[in-house]
Amino acid sequence: MKRSVCAARQRKAVAVFPRPTAGPLRPVVHSQTLRYNAKIRAGRGFTLEELKAAGIPKKLAPTIGIAVDHRRKNRCLESLQENVNRLNMYRAKLVVFPRRSKKTKAGDASAEELSSVTQVTGDVLPIVKSRPSAEIVSITDEMKAQMGYYKLRQERMNERLVGVRKKKAEQAEKEEKK
Repeated sequence: MKRSVCAARQRKAVAVFPRPTAGPLRPVVHSQTLRYNAKIRAGRGFTLEELKAAGIPKKLAPTIGIAVDHRRKNRCLESLQENVNRLNMYRAKLVVFPRRSKKTKAGDASAEELSSVTQVTGDVLPIVKSRPSAEIVSITDEMKAQMGYYKLRQERMNERLVGVRKKKAEQAEKEEKK
């Protein structure tokens, strides 16, 4: 069983050469619900807005190995910029083979570049999940004296009672005027 799977992968790699074996480039997206939205994963395709910002026509994108999803929307500027940077990095590394060897168009690779091309196995520009770095600090006497839990409770109480206190202050002001 194992040999046939390996052989099938090799046949596929030969068939799609020089394209990457893992398929087209996919965007970085955040998962959907509140529970999972901190996690990032590969999306279905880039939005038309991301392609426009990167300067890639929407009809050209699938032909050069970029997945496109016209239904997806950009909801924040950070993810838009991240995906535009991803597209630009891909475009910089991309080697476009000419359709006809005799006639080359603008943007096609030269003969020297074509000779040194290798096939990408695995994901194209893999998604790297950054881990937040935490500093380990020893607790000092000054930190202990600050009573952090008490301060948190006090601030929560102040935040909760803003409306009630404002209403009481307005009533007291009305009574003073009378």
